[in-house]
Amino acid sequence: MNKQEKRAPIRSLVAFLVMLLLAAMIVVPIPYYIEAPGSTIDLKELISVNGKKDEKEGSFSLTAVGIRQATVFTALKSKISPFQDLVSKEELYGTSTDEEYNQMQLYYMQSSQNAAIEQALKLANKPYEMVYKGVYVLSVEENSSFYGKIAVGDTVTKADGKKFENSQEFMKYVKSQKVGQDMEVTYLHEGKEKTATGKLIELAADKKAGIGIGLVDHTEISSDTKVKIDSGSIGGPSAGLMFTLEIYEQVMGQNLRHGKAIAGTGTMNSKGIVGRIGGIDKKVATANENGIEIFFAPDDEITDEMKKAEPDIKSNYEEAKAAAEKLGTSMKIVPVKTVQDALDYLAKIK
Repeated sequence: MNKQEKRAPIRSLVAFLVMLLLAAMIVVPIPYYIEAPGSTIDLKELISVNGKKDEKEGSFSLTAVGIRQATVFTALKSKISPFQDLVSKEELYGTSTDEEYNQMQLYYMQSSQNAAIEQALKLANKPYEMVYKGVYVLSVEENSSFYGKIAVGDTVTKADGKKFENSQEFMKYVKSQKVGQDMEVTYLHEGKEKTATGKLIELAADKKAGIGIGLVDHTEISSDTKVKIDSGSIGGPSAGLMFTLEIYEQVMGQNLRHGKAIAGTGTMNSKGIVGRIGGIDKKVATANENGIEIFFAPDDEITDEMKKAEPDIKSNYEEAKAAAEKLGTSMKIVPVKTVQDALDYLAKIK
């Protein structure tokens, strides 16, 4: 056997290993994620009021950031692709598990919907009531006796068989008990009522007794005006403004859009203030790809503390304007501080 014949199997093995490595770079996921322009969704498809859909011309659309797990190949590609960011799993999830992160995003979406319905009904002078459903679990401490029993996303409805009007009453009762004492907690998990018993722990913050959970009020809107939002698996709070506008248009029966394709982003609170969100450049990009004519962007205040922490920080509106200029789009970027700002702008485009 000559030297060339001896080297042939080695060359074949090297070629195979190179091909295997390239394949792994393309298909094997790594602990990083790519944030990129996601979808633009017409809210006519998601929202109905009193069983009726919006059939007027034009559209109010939410915009989303797409998140997918990276491979070595897509991670490298993201570095040269516009409107794509590579983030670590820790940056995206923090200390949360995948399940906890998803539950939190669904909670933020539910809160966003509640705030939007409340604002729309307020603006339309329609009566409504905010109904307390229990305590929404945002986190469970590892040293809690309820760790592994109660999960993020559950709603605690009773403590020792007692019901409460709000989370403050709930916490007052728990803190009045003794550390080490047994407590039975009634909670809803995926819509089913369950109970769990555990010992109260000493809370680091005030040395009082506690269950060891992070919590917030779980409320829902009750009204004769029935608003249904079918958001599926979409998570996060950033559709609050656009939900409010779509619901208000349907409740009032008015054509606020005047046939225009309108999108935007921003959280919504009980005072109608539009809040800052992340990834607005990517939302501008997906809106542009989908033929949107007008884009509402939060004109949020940048505080001294924010500037100190991040000297180059810009408002969402400034970020959106920069993204639009980079795209070279004719889509109009409109700054809004409140939902009323958006309504005032819409009243002028007749």
